[in-house]
Order: sequence, then C-alpha cells, then structure tokens
Amino acid sequence: MNDITPYQIFPPAIKSGNVYSFTTDSGVNYEVRFGRKQDNILNATIVFGVTNEEYEGEEYSITNKGEVYQVMATIVEVVRLYKTEHPNVNLFEFTGEQSEKEKAKNKNVRLNLYCRYISMVFDNHWTTISTPDKIIIKKIS
Repeated sequence: MNDITPYQIFPPAIKSGNVYSFTTDSGVNYEVRFGRKQDNILNATIVFGVTNEEYEGEEYSITNKGEVYQVMATIVEVVRLYKTEHPNVNLFEFTGEQSEKEKAKNKNVRLNLYCRYISMVFDNHWTTISTPDKIIIKKIS
C-alpha cells in the first residue's frame, strides 16, 4: 500500500485552512474537510466525500471506479499535511458518514476502510478507539 502514488492534492488557499481537494484519473472530485470541535479546538473531525454533480448531492457515494487504493493513499497524505500544519491538534475523529446504499444494508464500509489506513498516518504516540459510528485517534500524553 505504501507504494501507491497519491493524486495531486490542492491545499487550502490559506495554509492554515481546513479544506483540501483532489481529482481522480476518472474525473471524480473529492474534498477532505477538517472541522474543529467547539468544545476543544485541538480536536478535529475528518470528513471526505465526492463533490461531482453526477452523484446528485450524495457526497458519501461509493463511486466504484477502481480507484479506492489511490483515493485512500491521497487521503492519508492529506491528513499528514494537515497534521504538519496543525501540530497541536491532539485528537482526530473519522465519522464514517455513509451513503444511503450503505445505510440501507446496515454496513459501515467507510469506517472499516478507514481503520485499515490509520497506522499509515498515526504512529505509536497515538491511540485508536473504535466505536460503531466513528474512530477516534488520540495523542498519548
């Protein structure tokens, strides 16, 4: 997995910004957003999804374009970039938003996929807590 080249990443216009984007070879546009928690600005939620109009506003669509590994490699790189720009963030949360199709099948495919890639971003100075709805990665004090 480490030898997969990420897509070109478009960082936020302001270096300290929170929205990154990239486009796959098949033309699918993704956005990766980092939201700060209101109760603790050193905690961030990571959400990503498709922004193409063809997916009719369903940003959590499963595209099935055969690009999942390169998409995930790109998201790993985006999280690394964000961590570099925001070194004081001490907790990240993947919410694992689901498409309507995933919800109907009662599966959280995204969350399972995120779990596989966590170790590529976070080293042994972080601990991972998984719940049915989210993954929390917390810096060890």
